[in-house]
Amino acid sequence: MVITPRIRGFICTTAHPVGCAAIVNEQIRWTRQQAPLSHTARNVLVVGGSAGYGLASRIVAAFGGGARTVGLSFEKEPEEDRTGSAGWYNNRAFDRAAHEAGLYARSFSADAFSDATKAEIADAVTKDLGGIDLLVYSLASPVRTDPDTGVLYRSAIKPIGQTVHIKSLNVDKGLVHDVDLLPATEDEIAATVKVMGGEDWERWVAFLQERRLLNPGFRTVAYTYIGSELTWPIYWEATLGKAKEDLDRAATAMREALGAVNGDARVAVLKAVVTQASSAIPVVPLYASILFKVMNELDVHEDCVHHIHRLMREHLYTGHAPTLDPVGRLRVDDWELRQDVQAEVRRRWALVDTDNLMRLSDLAGFRRDFLRIFGFEADGVDYEADVPTR
Repeated sequence: MVITPRIRGFICTTAHPVGCAAIVNEQIRWTRQQAPLSHTARNVLVVGGSAGYGLASRIVAAFGGGARTVGLSFEKEPEEDRTGSAGWYNNRAFDRAAHEAGLYARSFSADAFSDATKAEIADAVTKDLGGIDLLVYSLASPVRTDPDTGVLYRSAIKPIGQTVHIKSLNVDKGLVHDVDLLPATEDEIAATVKVMGGEDWERWVAFLQERRLLNPGFRTVAYTYIGSELTWPIYWEATLGKAKEDLDRAATAMREALGAVNGDARVAVLKAVVTQASSAIPVVPLYASILFKVMNELDVHEDCVHHIHRLMREHLYTGHAPTLDPVGRLRVDDWELRQDVQAEVRRRWALVDTDNLMRLSDLAGFRRDFLRIFGFEADGVDYEADVPTR
């Protein structure tokens, strides 16, 4: 079938198998062109590893450091008249490239919050790898079922305490407009922490530790975002921020528990990129579009694989103790938060409207990055060709 983007709001309901593979291979080629990483993990598990920063982590670990990798994500398989999810195609492309390079790789599609899934992954690790050196937690899900109670929790992206009046962007129409964001209830705050906080991350580490699958010197890292004060009303000071703060709590608790294997647990603060999740957050597309324009002009913009390569090269595996912020986090958002970058972003934020949007921001780049999540806008791909969905 000829596959074209079908966009509904912030969701694209189609994915292009050839395009997804081309973009995965593009990231692999770039990684191979860099100097090999040293002091890296041998066995890596990525929870949420089929797209964005999670996929980039598998690529950098495998093709930059020679790691054997296991990836877990929840994907939709293709049908005869319907495409699979982009992650399904990404996983297939990654596994194929890894096997061709002589690298161990297995991708699982299952509910990461489930204890049955944890047992399945643990069994595979026991059989194939013997233990884990690095667990990357890069899960992005709007819902979670608590395995202890069976209760389904839904996250809510809302401010806390009061209604927030702020600029936002209709990405499809290119319209800058103001929005009023109503505050979350206490139940919505608690549910968001349940879904996006550190509880499941802790559960993964505890499960693997109980199975004696954490190798000496084991490390785990969870990805988070703090961003600029321009986005704080809907991000860091909102329900999402409460969930992200819970990641800090979990990291502190796990560092004590990992003493037996001389292990470490850290939250890594990353830069803004276009993901399906971030596209759904009010304000963020406008901020990101301006930010990308400014960072490109200053030659400090990074995509997912460039950014994760810097995380592993300069923060995670340096051969010496990492540099941490006062909370104990790894800060890889330093280029985004550079004084010159943020000063220019704030200046443009005050000026931006629908008429000058294309001049002050990189909305075209934001739209292109969004389509690339689903395998579109890849260089060298014939999107008029009839391709199989599998």
